[in-house]
Amino acid sequence: MLKNVNLLPVVSIVGRANVGKSTLFNKLVGKRVAIVHDSLGVTRDRVYGQFEWNSRTFNLIDTGGLEFGSKDFVKSMVEKQVKFALSSSDIVLFVVDFKTGLIELDNDIAFKLRKENKSVIVCVNKVDRLDDSLAISEFYSLGFSDVVPISSVHGHGTGDLLDLICEKLPCKVQSNTSSYIKIAVLGKPNVGKSSVVNRICGQERSIVADFSGTTRDSVDTFLESNGKNYLIVDTAGIRRGRSIRSDVEKYSVFRALDAAERSDICLLVIDASEDITSQDSKIAGISKKYNKACIILVNKWDKLKTDTKNVLKIQDKINEFFKFLHYAPVVYVSAKTGRNFDKIFSIVDKTYEEFARRVSTGILNSFLRNVILHTPPPNIKGKQLKIYYIAQTGVCPPTFIFFVNKSRLFHFSYQRYIENKLRESFGFSGTPIRFVVRQKGEFVNEESVKF
Repeated sequence: MLKNVNLLPVVSIVGRANVGKSTLFNKLVGKRVAIVHDSLGVTRDRVYGQFEWNSRTFNLIDTGGLEFGSKDFVKSMVEKQVKFALSSSDIVLFVVDFKTGLIELDNDIAFKLRKENKSVIVCVNKVDRLDDSLAISEFYSLGFSDVVPISSVHGHGTGDLLDLICEKLPCKVQSNTSSYIKIAVLGKPNVGKSSVVNRICGQERSIVADFSGTTRDSVDTFLESNGKNYLIVDTAGIRRGRSIRSDVEKYSVFRALDAAERSDICLLVIDASEDITSQDSKIAGISKKYNKACIILVNKWDKLKTDTKNVLKIQDKINEFFKFLHYAPVVYVSAKTGRNFDKIFSIVDKTYEEFARRVSTGILNSFLRNVILHTPPPNIKGKQLKIYYIAQTGVCPPTFIFFVNKSRLFHFSYQRYIENKLRESFGFSGTPIRFVVRQKGEFVNEESVKF
């Protein structure tokens, strides 16, 4: 059974565009998670983070700028995303702009918030001088008793704001995100990443449109399925470097790379209806760079004539462009029809199990003796490699240290042979394997050889 997980108290940030919601979000979580830019409408999806104050930890949600009744598709979807955020919130931070003062849209938002029956704190942002904090009386006309002057840029008033939040929040069970399997969804623009995430989550977690570039921030979703917890991160599409022109898109790519780095598993989404390109291969290389497990999702399978010829053609292309991910399972899915989505969590669970697999030292050395007996190391310029010992020193990814007579004799081809035999004997499907080679008297080189 799939359900959304929300064990921590939830605080959402709402308001019209460009009042400083994302700046406040970043200030509270202590790092730049939400993209901040002077242009309007940068934030679209719900962006999640956590912050701690007075020994209490909360989930914080940043939302897009509200504009009611717009015929623009993205703006109307932003409004829908805000409604989702409000439905799960314990407290709402309603951000307004001190410098522009109250406008009609602020009053419209206040009216909507009163109908939600939520605990609301009005955050009068951009109060950069202490003297200005006395001139916020007009914002009480919004109809909420808690009005706090703050400066999200300089941090003025945020301590008082957090104290007030702590007073108002209900007690909830504290959650440890280290218990979550973290999954980053990567791919080019418009391959259907957000549709994949929405299908997995069972709700419109990310905005989906027919044009590329809809997702900008990395969007976190906490889920539980069959007693296991998952953190799924939808990321912005990654285009070729020379095609990235705006600062917002550049920041989006940085967020996608950060999501991959903090993940356990990368879901690489490719489009079955289009040719696989070198950019797909470069994005796949991100999981290799950060030593993450990987699953390849071939999306939009419903658009393809699934005769034997087409299937074999795609399989050949996958083998050609992703040969360095030969260990990654390939799943043919359709976010539109739901094809094979019932298999995703079982494949994720199996992949994570392999990612965290540990083999005992005794079994490893017995394995090594048989491997060497079957195919001894080759002579290199009359010198013979001797492997004295093997031990597994880490997981996520599985990491093995080899003690040898001369590390330079441990040729790449023989390492590849041992890797293949490790996979044959112990599995390790979906995960890279790291080798560390050490010779007598030599410090362990943690810059491992990667496969």
